Amino acid sequence: MKKNYSVIVGSGYYLPPKVVKNSDFMSFEFYKPDGTRFENPQEEIIQKFYEITEIEERRWVDDELVTSDMAYFAAKNALENSGIDPETLDYIIVAHNFGDVKKDSYRTDMMPTLAARVKQKLGIKNSYTVCYDIPFGCPGWIQGMIQADYYLRSGDAKRALVIGADALSRVFDPYDRDCMIFADGAGATIIESVESDKPIGIIGHRTISDTIVEADYLVNGPSNNPNFDQNILTIKMNGRRIYEYAVSKVPELMKEVLDRAGKTAEDIDMILIHQANAKMDYAMGKRFYRLYGVRNIPENIMPMTISKFGNSSVATIPTMYNLIISGKIDGYKINPGDDLIFVSVGAGLNANVILYKVPEK
Repeated sequence: MKKNYSVIVGSGYYLPPKVVKNSDFMSFEFYKPDGTRFENPQEEIIQKFYEITEIEERRWVDDELVTSDMAYFAAKNALENSGIDPETLDYIIVAHNFGDVKKDSYRTDMMPTLAARVKQKLGIKNSYTVCYDIPFGCPGWIQGMIQADYYLRSGDAKRALVIGADALSRVFDPYDRDCMIFADGAGATIIESVESDKPIGIIGHRTISDTIVEADYLVNGPSNNPNFDQNILTIKMNGRRIYEYAVSKVPELMKEVLDRAGKTAEDIDMILIHQANAKMDYAMGKRFYRLYGVRNIPENIMPMTISKFGNSSVATIPTMYNLIISGKIDGYKINPGDDLIFVSVGAGLNANVILYKVPEK
């Protein structure tokens, strides 16, 4: 018996051309949360940061652009790659966290929604192309895919465009060491309802939200520098607590999705994990495989892009997916019939997982 499944039929991305290297932070002044300056040499701080995160460089958006511009570029790229008429889209869902923030303003602008702005930039006239945003932390793009999957499976829609875009360089605290993690970019996927007598596309997913104490692990707060305008809110992370949460919660969530689909780690061909922090990503991957009695992460199973692109939040996974299918990440190739896992964790705290079966040609 045939059922409706949600299949990726197009993808695209936008990476800002501006490359910011670790050495560019040598002129920054970093403060502790208590308002005092770090006494360590700047070179030592940057080297320690690299050893933990593996980030060498990141992309920052050009001064005249905002997040909705990057989302539009990624959407246009996905539509061009797929040959799909934008007027046939039933939904445009944009995952982000801060809306459009102009350079040096720190002010978020989310009305109209970024999805509405993307639809406007694409020139879509179809009134039934419904557009809305998801502010869901770094797992926002995955959650947008999950929501779109429900629409498509129900028969309510045939096709959806899901975008993840953020310009984190506009909202970080320049006096906080964590500012070196953040990057900008956008990734987009088009998913379509396809009838099949075998499970294909999105065949499983799961989401969790923990908030009792975890909601305070990643928040907006004033600068570490007491002389910087304390009314301006910037990204603040409790990195240790986020790490502990991710390593303890996410591997079990991944296994739960596989269990529900009747699969094991041996069935997985690739894990596309949110590029938040290399040390944390490797720890999550190792713990996931140890749940199956495998000591280490198998080779060529978990591509990493963080060294060159940093943490662009909701944009990292769809960007990485498109880079792989475009043959732009050496050593990685997505083949027909492959089983993929998309996994992310972030502000909320939220975490989610999608199990995706690449259709056979």
